[in-house]
Amino acid sequence: QVQLVESGGGLVQAGGSLRLSCAASGRTFSNWGMGWLRQAPGKEREFVAAISWRGGTTYYTDSVKGRFTISRDNGKNTVYLQMNSLKPEDTAVYYCAADVDMSPWISGSYYSRVGEYDYWGQGTQVTVSS
Repeated sequence: QVQLVESGGGLVQAGGSLRLSCAASGRTFSNWGMGWLRQAPGKEREFVAAISWRGGTTYYTDSVKGRFTISRDNGKNTVYLQMNSLKPEDTAVYYCAADVDMSPWISGSYYSRVGEYDYWGQGTQVTVSS
């Protein structure tokens, strides 16, 4: 059974930083594409960042490029999201998600689709005050 557990959320002032972690269970974690998505109140869930199974390729939505960094440690079954220069508009519940078959990523931006992911964590709240 696959389990994803996020941690590291909290309240931070604008301009501050947070580091989210997602610990995964599952023997084939190193084969999965991993993503971070977020959902603000009253809005649809949206893509934030994704990373390929070996970590060699990363993807970001335009609004976080240059501020957020996704990384992974396959030895620890963990994926991270380092968030710097946070803005109030980054306030949302952040979800870690796993895509057990990331082969479609090669042919298009499937990594950005909410429906592409097979497993989800429970989410962690990030609140950025102005």
